[in-house]
Amino acid sequence: MSNIQSVHGSTDINAFNNDNAGAIEVSTIPLALYIHIPWCVKKCPYCDFNSHELPIDSQISMYDEYVDALLLDANMQQSLAQGREISSMFIGGGTPSLLPIAQYRRLFTSLRNTFTFADDIEVTMEANPGTLEHAPFAQYLDVGINRLSIGVQSFAADKLTTLGRIHDPAQALSAIHAARAAGFERVNVDLMHGLPQQTMSEALDDIQMAHDAGATHISWYQLTIEPNTVFYRSQPILPDEDNLADIEQAGQALLQQLGYNNYEVSAWAGASDQPCRHNVNYWQFGDYLAIGAGAHGKVTISHKATMHHKASETAETNKTLKSELLIQSGIYRFSKSRLPKDYVGHLDANEQSIVSQNTPKMVGWQEIDSDELVSEFMLNALRLHGGVAWSLFQERTGLSANSIAPSVDKLVAQGLLTDSAERLQPTELGQRYLNQILREFL
Repeated sequence: MSNIQSVHGSTDINAFNNDNAGAIEVSTIPLALYIHIPWCVKKCPYCDFNSHELPIDSQISMYDEYVDALLLDANMQQSLAQGREISSMFIGGGTPSLLPIAQYRRLFTSLRNTFTFADDIEVTMEANPGTLEHAPFAQYLDVGINRLSIGVQSFAADKLTTLGRIHDPAQALSAIHAARAAGFERVNVDLMHGLPQQTMSEALDDIQMAHDAGATHISWYQLTIEPNTVFYRSQPILPDEDNLADIEQAGQALLQQLGYNNYEVSAWAGASDQPCRHNVNYWQFGDYLAIGAGAHGKVTISHKATMHHKASETAETNKTLKSELLIQSGIYRFSKSRLPKDYVGHLDANEQSIVSQNTPKMVGWQEIDSDELVSEFMLNALRLHGGVAWSLFQERTGLSANSIAPSVDKLVAQGLLTDSAERLQPTELGQRYLNQILREFL
């Protein structure tokens, strides 16, 4: 038997309900904020994210209306913070750098009045390398963005064409150099491997070029074919399983040689950088608010929740939250309407103001039940190669580790989990067979 049963009390997993969610100390759970910007210049054939091609007739008013909706959305979620600081923000898309810098100034000014930002807040923005898709990088630093994630994917021209990217290798290198020259000390570069007709040397060249250009963090992940994409309807020929395994092994060895630490399945932090705080919060089952078209959030509500708000919150918004969102303790997920036009809503008869009661639409607000809590916690936590403290399981779910001890014992016996009373952590073998571990908790 593993030592896990000695760590926690005897609360049975099936006994979890709204009332004993109060056992969770919400104030200790980190809170993040995700912001979704839904537009791209061109939809990539592999992309299944909620992104939409920028309208040909797009105007400044479109951005004004969208940021208005973002700010209203943030105001509606203000009380869900329950007095906590925002420790990290992530601006994803789409292509967030398409939003004009003036709109970011307006957005950040208002968000600082709505929420309390941690003094050392991490603020990441995704950016594409094309020079027409972003402002000078120094301007992003000025508004408070302190980490960039640049979507390079490959430095090979033919691979970029296959992936439907609109930048070329020179622009990709230039963007990384420009970001570092502007003063960004933290620059992630997204790279894909397992691309159509990709050789091992091409995959390794991508890693080396990103490193040499100044990447402080590399997200290196395998191309997968997702439903509802062009590649799913017309599938390209990918390297076979043996070649994929060889590429992955050689790439991991090179990243380690270059001084990067593989703290998560596809995330590598360089010697001068650190893990992405925002993503680690996801993987440690922290809370995150979410604003924007198609944005998804997760929040823990205490039965002792009190309304913490600033002067910017209206009495009407406060009433809505108190009556509809903070009515019961528990752990909830929520989402927003996917289409930008639905998210923004419509104008009133005079077309001068957005009808707030229709904007933005909350299309999902659902409590996560106890069985799902186990699987969702494991799905996230086991992505971290260093694992998480066992105490986090009870602190973030309200459930006892005793309830999953039989599954843990089985996985320890199979050599997939470490035998530890302190940490939930996959072994090296478990990292390779992560799906087998996760099936045990479904």
